[in-house]
Amino acid sequence: MTPDDRALVDRFLDMMAAEAGASRHTLAAYRNDLDRAAEVVRPLGTASAEDMSKLGSEWAELSAATVARRAAALRRFFGFLVDEGLRADDPSAGLPRPRLERPLPRILDEAEIARMFEAAEDRATSGEGAAVRNLALLELLYGSGLRATELVSLPRGAVREGQPFLMVRGKGSKERLVPISSRAQTAVKAWLELASDGPWLFPSGKKHLSRVRLFQIVRQMAADAGIAPDRVSPHVLRHAFATHLLSGGADLRVLQSLLGHADIATTQIYTHVDSARLVELVNARHPLADRSR
Repeated sequence: MTPDDRALVDRFLDMMAAEAGASRHTLAAYRNDLDRAAEVVRPLGTASAEDMSKLGSEWAELSAATVARRAAALRRFFGFLVDEGLRADDPSAGLPRPRLERPLPRILDEAEIARMFEAAEDRATSGEGAAVRNLALLELLYGSGLRATELVSLPRGAVREGQPFLMVRGKGSKERLVPISSRAQTAVKAWLELASDGPWLFPSGKKHLSRVRLFQIVRQMAADAGIAPDRVSPHVLRHAFATHLLSGGADLRVLQSLLGHADIATTQIYTHVDSARLVELVNARHPLADRSR
């Protein structure tokens, strides 16, 4: 990357951090994608639409998802340059547009979730610290639909007795309220009686529990319940939370708020899971449902 391009990318990332609230990981991903583009197109900041069209063949061996992500980073970068008056035109029209088929989320059915809770509750009755902690983790993952990072980074005082909601700081440092069940409150209270002092609800050494360790814990809980560990992860439990709420009649907009999705299109992926129930709902609730032909 040329020095001029490096300076433009730095300005762009400064904007993303200050105005969009992008996390350190997001900024690193943007920088990497722009670096990869600059390996093919030099200089990047003054590239034309024709230059952008070359990326399609250069990235032919990459997955459609990777190409789409890199193209999105470039569109945002060039949009920034135009907005700032650093160039007059936007060459993004020349970028490749791979067609993406959004994968359906892996989920567990309600019976499998029940088995995980039964196994976790049986182990927690021993009073052993890790087992009590794991039950609290499971209650919050499935009961509140938290992301892994949101869960492990909860402060010690996040769950308050008698308070039915939890304030969570999600992607882009955006805060949202999520429900917390009386079951989860009870499980967290039992865990706090055993947990070491510190700023985190789920401490580990001098920091909080890591996402990798949470992943391992969840897979072990699945194995304890007789469920193939490779089918289960913290994100799968989040999917189960969303799917089962929708199946129970939750409104899609409410679900969007609970999950912290910026775009309703992200939430709409869950509508695949219970199409039969949705058809039944239309037939039963639509104003014309009771009218004879």
